Amino acid sequence: MKPVYSQHESSQPDTDMAVRQPMNQCEASRQPQLCELFVPMVDTLAQEVFDAMRPRVSAEDFARLKDAFAFAREAHKGQRRKSKEPYITHPIAVARIAAIELNLDVNVVIACFLHDVVEDTAVTVEDVKVRFGDDVASLVRVVTKPNRDKYEMSKQLDNFKQMLNAMRGDIRGILIKLADRLHNMRTLSSMRPDKQMKIAGETDYFYAPLANRLGFYEVKTELENLSFRYRCPHEYDEFTAMIASDKARNAVRLRLFASEIRQLLADAGVDAHVEMVYREPYSLWRKMQKHHTDFHHLDFKHFFQITFPNEPGINEKAQALRIYSLLTDVFKEKPGGIANYIDSPKENGYQSFHVKLLSRTGIWEEVHISSKRMVDASYLGCMVCGKAGMATRWLEKFRSTLNDISHSNTDAHFIENVVTAFYNDDIMVFTPQGKPIILPQRATALDFAFEVHSKIGEFAKYARVNGRLSSVRTVLHRGDVVEIFTSEDALPDPAWLDSVVTYKAKRFLRNYISRLPRSPYIRCRQCNPIPGEEVIGFENAQHQITVHKRDCPVAIGISSQQGDSIVPVHFDENPAILYPVSVRIKGVDRVHMLQDMIECISEKMRLYISKITTATEDSIFDLTISFSVHSYCELQRIIAEINAIPGVDEVRQIK
Repeated sequence: MKPVYSQHESSQPDTDMAVRQPMNQCEASRQPQLCELFVPMVDTLAQEVFDAMRPRVSAEDFARLKDAFAFAREAHKGQRRKSKEPYITHPIAVARIAAIELNLDVNVVIACFLHDVVEDTAVTVEDVKVRFGDDVASLVRVVTKPNRDKYEMSKQLDNFKQMLNAMRGDIRGILIKLADRLHNMRTLSSMRPDKQMKIAGETDYFYAPLANRLGFYEVKTELENLSFRYRCPHEYDEFTAMIASDKARNAVRLRLFASEIRQLLADAGVDAHVEMVYREPYSLWRKMQKHHTDFHHLDFKHFFQITFPNEPGINEKAQALRIYSLLTDVFKEKPGGIANYIDSPKENGYQSFHVKLLSRTGIWEEVHISSKRMVDASYLGCMVCGKAGMATRWLEKFRSTLNDISHSNTDAHFIENVVTAFYNDDIMVFTPQGKPIILPQRATALDFAFEVHSKIGEFAKYARVNGRLSSVRTVLHRGDVVEIFTSEDALPDPAWLDSVVTYKAKRFLRNYISRLPRSPYIRCRQCNPIPGEEVIGFENAQHQITVHKRDCPVAIGISSQQGDSIVPVHFDENPAILYPVSVRIKGVDRVHMLQDMIECISEKMRLYISKITTATEDSIFDLTISFSVHSYCELQRIIAEINAIPGVDEVRQIK
């Protein structure tokens, strides 16, 4: 079959890194020689895939696998990557990742060989279907980027949306994309810096978090670090050098601690493997941002991994606790230094028992105790974790989220809504009845409320966290017990949108805010005009009108320089729109003075008070009250009412 170039070849493809432009005469004359040089390499790479799959598949499927390689090799003949290698090396590499690193099934590996043939050659999905069956054709269709004249959102977002929609029915298509992205990132050095930034940005924002949520910890870690390397090469090199220096400086004491653990376990007859693992540059960078510190003051740059084999009849938790008991008989345990992910797995299925111990050199060390099954699960993700239930539950929850997003017409926030479900790490909190609720780190009590039930979030008024009265915007931590109190007259605050991180909470608040009445004007942030005041408007190039008070210094400055932008405005009162204001009150203090003022604003004028600050010295009080009004006239009525309260001497608006 003679391959043809795709219609969009002239604008270098974003992620496949192939060169499909016609060769010049010199290149053409060298092509047979180049092809001959690469033949042994191509055959060797393909053989690795065959050797890995042969023991796992039937003779019939093995023949289909070899046929898929031959088919793809012929289809991509003449195409090369930026590295000058034959393009077929890329599908082989993707198939190798799927077969060896992710341990995926034969149809997925076949689809990996074929994943670019429809997009980049004359082959059609129907051709794939006829030769390799419906299942393989469906997988190839999922990973083929849409090529159309007009995109719903953008080419990138439409591509993400196509993959994610397919995920609602079959997870395997997205796993092919992860394998594809992993190889592209491993070979990103051949691309231009601008392409490196684009591909690395996509990877860090979308693919790495997705790999994490599916439980492929090693894939997630490698994608993050490759992205970091190409987005911030100088910073990456600095981190790499600092890690190497830290390893060398602490090598002796770390080897000693590992040896002590090995000897301790061996003396107790415990079969376990102990190794010291340094965290990767991106992980350390993220910890630095989280804890607001520098590299040298960052704790736990490494950890010690203790892995014990799974033995019939021996409970994993019991064995982990036995090892924990042996360790804490010798080493002091840091108070609050335990994280039991065996009983409370992360939502991506991760399980382990973490403890912090004081070494003989007086330094706290982090130790992870895991079974071989748990460690394997961090490599093979949802393909293994699904058996334990956690990844399966997350997938079902995420598919429900995808269905909801696709039916809510929120394309403007599509990818953001999706990525909120791909958070890097999670916490487990509890209802007062002991029901566990899994949330992202930095989630608030309001996120908790929406996770429990949408109505609880909608009418949330305040919370109790571990029994203490708390705002619904309180950030939660692992193990918190949370109770939400509601009120039928409670109204969501639009400012809450900045305090929530989960999709459910963001979706509700965005919908709520979109239904609120809006002023046709933008208010100046310096003078903050309200309806009824003397105002002036200025129109910018985007035809947006900003309203200022006429005595506003900003307005005076614009008038003197851009007088032609002045436009008439009708900044009228709207009963549905409130504007925040503050007044300062001074007078002679007496009994019930504060009560009289609150009654004046809340009871008489029926307005909501947001803040009160007061100080009294020598019987003179100085009080500031913040509330919201509909208009300047209403504000003046309130000021007059407050002035009439016995003992009040002065009332003025705070600008």
